[in-house]
Amino acid sequence: MRILYFFTLLLFSTFSLAAPTWNEIQQQAQGQTIYFYAWGGSQTINDYIQWAGEQAKQQYDIKVIHVKVSDTGTVVNQVLAEKTAANHNKGKVDLIWINGENFAAMKEQQLLFGPFTANLPNMKYTDATEKPSIAADFTVPVDGLEAPWGMAQLVFMADTARVKNVPRSMNKLHQFLQQHPGQFSYPKLPDFHGMTFVKQALIETTNSNPALYDDVNKADFSKVTAPLWQFLDQLHPLMWRKGNAFVASQAQLKAKLNDGEISIALSFNPNDAANSINNNELPESVKSYVHQGGSLGNTHFVAIPYNSSNTAAAQVFANWLMSPQAQARKADPAVWGDPTVLSMHTLTPQQQAMFNQIKRHPASLSEADLGPILLEPHPSWVAAIEQAWLRRYGQ
Repeated sequence: MRILYFFTLLLFSTFSLAAPTWNEIQQQAQGQTIYFYAWGGSQTINDYIQWAGEQAKQQYDIKVIHVKVSDTGTVVNQVLAEKTAANHNKGKVDLIWINGENFAAMKEQQLLFGPFTANLPNMKYTDATEKPSIAADFTVPVDGLEAPWGMAQLVFMADTARVKNVPRSMNKLHQFLQQHPGQFSYPKLPDFHGMTFVKQALIETTNSNPALYDDVNKADFSKVTAPLWQFLDQLHPLMWRKGNAFVASQAQLKAKLNDGEISIALSFNPNDAANSINNNELPESVKSYVHQGGSLGNTHFVAIPYNSSNTAAAQVFANWLMSPQAQARKADPAVWGDPTVLSMHTLTPQQQAMFNQIKRHPASLSEADLGPILLEPHPSWVAAIEQAWLRRYGQ
């Protein structure tokens, strides 16, 4: 009987340690400092992260230090190096802004803490049926290893003072450039926005070939991608500088649009045009549009490395980032304009009101106008496409 008692006590203690309650997690988080590794290339986003950190300090006694990075892949390599060095509980990274191939790499290398998102109270405001990219990141199951933070969708931005009929497909873009050569470009790969454009072109030119949504090694790469290269071979000579040169970033591309060197650019933030007009980075004649057949979209997340020593605070901050208050502020084009991961039908009328009062800029699109989202190909396609693109056009 005594043996049974001690076994039951041990089992209960083990369970308690393995699955603390949310209240216990919040208590553990108090006084902790987390290092949030996130892209630092936008002052608008940096300002929002600073605000979110200030709120976390006030509400939860958590200090958030934003470590600004230019390439998330370097952070993945850092965590992997720590694992190789047997640093399993004192990692430098507590939270990371991540998605796509970087998430797939961390999941494969077992570099992630969790699953943890089922414990986050604000997950109840999401709906993976309505927004399937919350549950599958570039076709890779999330499995509770990253918390949704925002939505992204490819939009094109046209200066309507010079573009009367926007081209709503890749074929229409080609036709437009035949009549208006030099008026479009995209960033050179491996730039993220450049890759996004090429993936959109890949999906359109292959009619969403099912092979794109499985490992690239299972496909006949040359055969599947042949329509893409044929299209780009025809498009590039009609682009800015006849496709012999590419800008290095989306910011540079947007500057070309502002200067009048091109009349159509692109972004992966549906509110980018609105934000840029408000910041005097684009003329008021710029408007956003999408392709009729749908446009590439995904969810971006935050994840906790397996060796973070402040997992409690990281979970509390991830949960706060999903709160209706934080999401509504982030969705406001005057603040950031990043679309919410929350589903309106899950919110109370008071919570919905925070989103309904956001004023949509004339340059942005409503959720209905954004149209259907085309899901990202399997992450293994990214490196293969990048290498093939650089061989063809990288010089």
